Amino acid sequence: MTVPDNLVDEWVGRNLLATDPALLAALRAQAPQAVEPLTRYGAELGSAETAQLARDANRSGPVLRQLDARGRRIDAVDFHPSWHALLAMYRRQGLVADVFATDTPGRWAAFAAGCYLHGQVEAGSLCPATMTQAAIPVLQKQPELFAPLRARFFSREHDPRDLPLADKASIWVGMGMTEKQGGSDLRRVQTTAVEQADGSYLVTGHKWFFSAPTSDAHLVLARTEAGPTCFWLPRHTPDGARNAMQVMRLKDKLGNRSNASSEVEFHGAFAQRLGDEGRGIPTLIEMAGYTRLNCVIGSAALLRAGFVQALHNARERSAFGRLLAEQPLMQTVLADLALESEAAMRLMLRLARGFENAEPAWQRLMTPAAKLWVCKRAIECGGEAMELLGGNGYVEDGVLARLYREAPVNSIWEGSGNVMALDVLRAVAREPDVALALLDEFAASPDAPVRAEARSLRQLLTGAPAALEAQARRVAQGLVLCAQAALMREQSSTIAADAFVATRFGGDGRLLGAQAVPRAAQILDAALAS
Repeated sequence: MTVPDNLVDEWVGRNLLATDPALLAALRAQAPQAVEPLTRYGAELGSAETAQLARDANRSGPVLRQLDARGRRIDAVDFHPSWHALLAMYRRQGLVADVFATDTPGRWAAFAAGCYLHGQVEAGSLCPATMTQAAIPVLQKQPELFAPLRARFFSREHDPRDLPLADKASIWVGMGMTEKQGGSDLRRVQTTAVEQADGSYLVTGHKWFFSAPTSDAHLVLARTEAGPTCFWLPRHTPDGARNAMQVMRLKDKLGNRSNASSEVEFHGAFAQRLGDEGRGIPTLIEMAGYTRLNCVIGSAALLRAGFVQALHNARERSAFGRLLAEQPLMQTVLADLALESEAAMRLMLRLARGFENAEPAWQRLMTPAAKLWVCKRAIECGGEAMELLGGNGYVEDGVLARLYREAPVNSIWEGSGNVMALDVLRAVAREPDVALALLDEFAASPDAPVRAEARSLRQLLTGAPAALEAQARRVAQGLVLCAQAALMREQSSTIAADAFVATRFGGDGRLLGAQAVPRAAQILDAALAS
């Protein structure tokens, strides 16, 4: 029903889980133990109060104070109180470390769902949470480092104090890999680390992107005589002094404005080695699997958030004598967004299950493919959702402009699209039997377009290697579309699965709404509960 003045406020004050029938059903099937706590969290996240926290954290972003009132170097970063409130909410849910603290079946699905719900409201706070989570399996391989920190990693209490590790109730971990001259090519690292008599190292150099600089410690890449090596570099040295790291400035970013990213210099900073010397990049590749999964989850969250705002507006606002949601072309575009969102959500949960069960096909092959595809779709679909609200979507008074500015970071961070596509090919080369077995699964689909795509991919992957690199994105796209079609067919309604297959495998390009979506009205009715 239209409102009398035809003005529609943003969609807020609803339970994010209770109004998402597809996610709720998936959780009941895959992680029933998480339904009750995440329903409570969905209510908290969907409240007007939390929406205000997100607005405040992004409008009043972090501010660097390099010096105190008497000129001493302190490199403090001041955040709006809402930032710490959001981090505290996330940590209370156990979303930082519970996947490593228990062996409960479905724990990864529960984590993915919680992260997904949080990311629909505020995305910047997922950055330190993602890095902290991804550091755990790396540190667990060195018990002498991990044991004193275990309780602080697994704590559900947010501790924002700038204190030595031993004095903290919980800790956050950041990352520092990228340098000016290297970008994605980490082998060009110039920062050096020199071993000391006690086995520690002193690190000297710079990082051009240093995420969450006020974290209690960072994983840092530096060069030893053996080559690039990974190090644990705490904010304070063991004697409690501030480590020899200087924050030069905070990055003025397009989006992700609630979160601090920085440039830093190291002047003989204390650090401890993680893994073997010269094996820093393999150590980081292991960590990157987890961070890339979170990029997929975060982008799926943005897809859902943008779609929900667009559908809500269309259901309540009228133009040319009819509700927007009743007009055929608008229905087509909205249904296309609904399919994109649901397919991304189902793919993220399948990846999460792959991490829980250590499935190579889903951890090492499908994760980079999904990161490429879902993160890029979030950019395109975010623009479409914004356009569906017209000028009201474009202005900074509303949430859609922020979602749109937020979307590109997941596509860039932890490996750009080309890096992801090439990682897909590397995964195929390392484990060709795994890739071909997955294609065999897709080739058994009841849907002819999926079977044809699987055959085409097999032909590509078993053809001339010299021609394959130029088509790496084509391979990643095909793998994701086959996987999403299979998941929609297995788990979604027949209406949604039929529509997904009908609109994703044609030759008409990817313009949203360019192909008629069968039974669009029914798809939209099922996508968002009142």
